[in-house]
Amino acid sequence: MTPTELHLDEGRLAALAWGEPDAPTWLALHGWLDNAASFSRLAPLLAERLGIRVVALDFSGHGHSRRHPPGGDYAIWDYCHDVLDAMSTLELEAAPLLAHSMGAGVACLLAAALPERVEQLMLIDGLGTLTTEGKDTAQQLRRGLLGHRRRRSLSPRYTDTESAVAARVAGGVTPIDADTAWPLVERNLEPLDDGHFRLRTDGRLLRPSLVRFCPEQVIGLLGAIKAPSLLIEGESGILGERESAKQARAAMAGLERRVLSGGHHLHLEREVLAEVAVNIAQWWQTASLGVVEE
Repeated sequence: MTPTELHLDEGRLAALAWGEPDAPTWLALHGWLDNAASFSRLAPLLAERLGIRVVALDFSGHGHSRRHPPGGDYAIWDYCHDVLDAMSTLELEAAPLLAHSMGAGVACLLAAALPERVEQLMLIDGLGTLTTEGKDTAQQLRRGLLGHRRRRSLSPRYTDTESAVAARVAGGVTPIDADTAWPLVERNLEPLDDGHFRLRTDGRLLRPSLVRFCPEQVIGLLGAIKAPSLLIEGESGILGERESAKQARAAMAGLERRVLSGGHHLHLEREVLAEVAVNIAQWWQTASLGVVEE
């Protein structure tokens, strides 16, 4: 299934869409430094199986979406406006959210603050958002201020997609192999006049946050979520049995958790992709329609 390129909010946001334009629409939200291609393998399976349309956004500063203006920042709550602006363009009063990693954090913020806009949450290896203890706020602000004032280095240049993929595999924050990384890197490459490529990602995304929510705030936000919620984790993902993850899961009433084989990007891993799709489809049919597949 070939995706359709979309331009939303007067061209500010780019997106990929799978499924018929008049089908019920899900919004898909990617992780930090990724892009809409994060759902390039999962979305076609869900669109075909459920008869839906999946619209995957490029968050601001990622993929083909515009960067924030000079002097701007990228706080996680800013991405809520990306989702709301996309919903306005698509004329959606509410929608199910399919979200991975940082996108799952954005989805949780939106579901907590504007529950009327979120029908269901389907989270992939992400829950809540990064936090800083209240006692460490000054140190976090120091890191952020110094990081924001540091001169940015030039974006690396690559001779081809293979070398860019190799750099992502070698330098990724979470482990990822070349086949899994390929769609993400391919969408993120900008061709240059000399035949080389550079990353489209805004380098400001690498700067430390000026401020973060404290753990108590995130637990409070998660506790405010009323939407039916599914969490799919990878066995070797970023959540597991960490104490913060346990507390986050416990804060959400009615959260259904399923742990599958795979890593942080399990929705892109070919070995587990079909299982991820089946779990999401079966859960959604039960949560939204009261139908359980044979």
